[in-house]
Amino acid sequence: MAGSKHSTSPCRDALDNPQVLDTEMEQKLEKTIEFSDDEESLIIRMYNLVGERWHLIAGRIPGRTAQEIQKYWNSRYSTSE
Repeated sequence: MAGSKHSTSPCRDALDNPQVLDTEMEQKLEKTIEFSDDEESLIIRMYNLVGERWHLIAGRIPGRTAQEIQKYWNSRYSTSE
């Protein structure tokens, strides 16, 4: 096939590079994470008790991961000092 050039699509690039998929999924996750008032209250209370031990906090909230809790906390309550 003379003159045939292999072009890649963004989807193909993402399949070849899992890091691209991870980044895209993280961005979607950040946009879609919402916590109920009860979850927020529990996160605050648990943080005051155990600090940044996200896996312990997540263990008290069914269906939540430590990563979700940490991202939520950092986006909501982190200080830039």
